[in-house]
Amino acid sequence: MISAEQLVENLAAVRHRVDEAARSAGRRPADVRIIGVTKTHAPELARAAVVAGLPDLAENRVQEWRAKAPLVPGARWHLVGQLQRNKVRHVVGQHVLVHTVDRRSLVDALSQRAQLLGVLQRALVQVNVGDDPAKGGCAVNETLDLVAYARHRAHLAVEGLMTMPPMPPPGRDPVVAARPHFATLRGLRDEVQSRFPEVVHLSMGMSDDLEAAVEQGATMVRIGTALFGARGQGPWSPSQEER
Repeated sequence: MISAEQLVENLAAVRHRVDEAARSAGRRPADVRIIGVTKTHAPELARAAVVAGLPDLAENRVQEWRAKAPLVPGARWHLVGQLQRNKVRHVVGQHVLVHTVDRRSLVDALSQRAQLLGVLQRALVQVNVGDDPAKGGCAVNETLDLVAYARHRAHLAVEGLMTMPPMPPPGRDPVVAARPHFATLRGLRDEVQSRFPEVVHLSMGMSDDLEAAVEQGATMVRIGTALFGARGQGPWSPSQEER
C-alpha cells in the first residue's frame, strides 16, 4: 500500500493532467470531477484520499463498498461496477450514484426500491460504445429509449451517461484509441440532452486515457491506479484488517 504522502503527490499529478487537458480543450478544470476508484484498497487509503481533498470515491462491488463505506467518513460514494438486481436493496437510499444502469429490469428494480423507501435514486446510464462483449452497457442505438424509460420513473433521476471503451490494441496509445469512443458518448449525451436537459454528466476516462475523456467533455473521470497504485489481489474485506 502506498503512503498518504505518495497519495497526495499522485493526486497533484492527476489534477495537473486534468487541468492541462481541460485548458487545451478550452474547458474549465473545475468542471471535471475526479473520482478515486478504491477497488481492492484498504479503507486507510480511502480515508487519506478524503483528507487530501478527494471526497468522491468509487467501488466496483457492492459487498466491498458496504464493508468499506462506514470506515471512510466524509466520502461521497459512486458505484461503477455492474449492479445485480438482488443487490439493489443495499444501494438505494444510501446516497450512492450508480454509474451502471444498462437495462430496463435494473431501472425497474431501482425505482421500485426507491419508491418503497420514499427516496430519489441518482443514476447514470452505461453505454457500450465499442460494442465490446467484455464490457457492460446498453447498445448505442438503445440509449435514448433507455433514458426515456428511466426518466419516467418518479423516484429515479438519470443525470448522465457512462462508458468504458474497449481495451486498446497492444502497442497503441490508449488516449488515441479511446478518443473516438468518448466522442461517440459525447454525441449521444448531446442528443439525449436535447430532449432531457437534466442529462448532463459524462462519466468516462481512467488512468491511461483521461486526457481524451476530458478533451471530449467528461465531467467525471474515474481514476484508480494513477492515484492508489496497483490493485490488490482481490476485494478488500474486514478480515484483512485482522491478520
